[in-house]
Amino acid sequence: MQPGQSFRVALRLRLADGWHTYWKNPGDAGVPPDLTIAGVTQSAIDWPTPGRVAEGPVMTYAYTGEVLLPVTVTAKTGTLKAHADWLVCKDICVPEEGDFSLTLPVGTPGPSAQAGLFAAHDRSIPRASPWTARISPDGTLFVQGPELTPATVTDAWFIPDQPDRIQDDAAQPLSVRTGGFTLSLKPAKGFQAADGLSGVLSVRDRAGMQTDVVVNAVPGPPPAPAMPPLGQILVFAFLGGLILNLMPCVFPILAMKAVGLARHAGQGRRHAIAYTVGVLVTFVALAAALLAARTAGTAAGWGFQFSSPVFVAGMTWLLFAVGLNLSGVFQVGASLAGAGSGLADRHGMAGSFFTGLLAVLVATPCTAPFMGVAVAAGLAAPPAVTMLVFAVMGLGLAAPYVALASMPGLARLMPRPGRWMEVLKQALAFPMYGAAAWLVWVVSQEAGPNGVLATAAGLVLVGFAGWVFGTTQASSLQPRRFGQTVAAVSVLVALAVLSGIATVPVGGAAEALGSNAEAFTPQRLADLRSAGKPVFVNMTAAWCVTCLVNERVAIGTDQVRKAFAADDVTYLKGDWTRQDPAITAFLRQNGRDGVPLYVFFPADGGQPEVLPQILTEGTVLRLLRTS
Repeated sequence: MQPGQSFRVALRLRLADGWHTYWKNPGDAGVPPDLTIAGVTQSAIDWPTPGRVAEGPVMTYAYTGEVLLPVTVTAKTGTLKAHADWLVCKDICVPEEGDFSLTLPVGTPGPSAQAGLFAAHDRSIPRASPWTARISPDGTLFVQGPELTPATVTDAWFIPDQPDRIQDDAAQPLSVRTGGFTLSLKPAKGFQAADGLSGVLSVRDRAGMQTDVVVNAVPGPPPAPAMPPLGQILVFAFLGGLILNLMPCVFPILAMKAVGLARHAGQGRRHAIAYTVGVLVTFVALAAALLAARTAGTAAGWGFQFSSPVFVAGMTWLLFAVGLNLSGVFQVGASLAGAGSGLADRHGMAGSFFTGLLAVLVATPCTAPFMGVAVAAGLAAPPAVTMLVFAVMGLGLAAPYVALASMPGLARLMPRPGRWMEVLKQALAFPMYGAAAWLVWVVSQEAGPNGVLATAAGLVLVGFAGWVFGTTQASSLQPRRFGQTVAAVSVLVALAVLSGIATVPVGGAAEALGSNAEAFTPQRLADLRSAGKPVFVNMTAAWCVTCLVNERVAIGTDQVRKAFAADDVTYLKGDWTRQDPAITAFLRQNGRDGVPLYVFFPADGGQPEVLPQILTEGTVLRLLRTS
């Protein structure tokens, strides 16, 4: 060394297997090493990139194996005396310290025997970022660069250089687009978006190469996602609503409308208009509720209301009441389903309106092709566009009925009214009872035995109300009013029962996973992809009829199970029944705002492929053969 000239000195730690020491920001636990050299001018430690080390329920940023911690010093003499403290942890943590003395010859500086260690260290430190970065108030980190594309970025994670900025153990969902990507960080108490955010960003490409850069993100919102043309969104919305008529959720309602169409063949257009208005009003109301929920910070998507056991129980009672009406227990005719008789024409028009309303409500557990793109794009657009997209989706749902009602020759093709209509009306009560039974099962998934008990008690009260109302409605004025009062009280008591439905989910996704599935977590998916494993991800919910049908006919078959096993495909299943935020983030990364969603990640970091929402066994098997 030459007195007065700078050179580097390092603390070298070689750790036993399974032990680790900490970075300058240790994360949720730990203490970073410290090196103090007496009588010199000394820089801070030049920290290499740390790894993420899980310690039970917490996440730490640490080093394993061997690590070099250099400082730059300027000394007057060749004798250096240093003191160091560090903490090592495995199952337990042990604080250690050491005093060191190092004598260097004075003369012309030259490489030491340890120069290779410093060269290796210099390759392990994060370099200056070539990309720009912004951090939004909700913790979204946006990184922008022309070389960042879905073909080049397969994984990324961020480590803050100061503690208490983000929740270190939280998942960091990644969404990649051409020219940049976003990481959804979960803010901690010390997070202040206005102050920016700095730390180490690690990006992994398809070949498994990792690039570590120092990021200094400035405050600012992430750019809006690239939107398809509005015309394309509206076409998808109309097609999605049209195909929704073929989903099993809507079948009972459409059958009831067919009976109504036969009964009102001469007034089909008026009833079609009333039905369409009911559909549109409900779709727009759903859009407004979704926007309000998102403004309030709730991770709401298509079918979000079915994540509430209170709503599901209420729908159970409504469908049960419609079934009782169709069975003839009481007569309010078309006011609920458009299939009643003996009422004035105004009641029939109101019935068509409420049938449209009911059709939308029972359709929301289903997702049709084209709907996923339309809903996601609509919710990402300004509110006025969101309302327009949902209204066009409603037009698609109503279109077949409007078309049939508008055909001039339809009245001649319809069979003559008669006894068959009453028999068919009563038969249509049983799909309603079946739908109510299915919704009771959904309540059991969301609220457990207490929820089922409360829902069943409500069914008894609704049944009693229907019976009292029906037995007295043909009586004289006083008995009829008595029956109406008792029925109203029963319904009010049933509504009060809703408060007794438990809101804490019982069990979890693991109970419904099946023998060949694992519970989805973002970390598990990241680990499998890092290991080069092929992964099939299924995002589902207990209330999603389309999901349940796909699992039975396309994913859970013996052939698909054998194919998964033969190709060593890991099957991850995410349960969105109660709209888990991590699953919501994954859905949005893939351009969806509802389930089902199926994504296949090929081996060795290949580009993921999103599968259709309507699956067949052949679709899955062909995908595995060609991957």
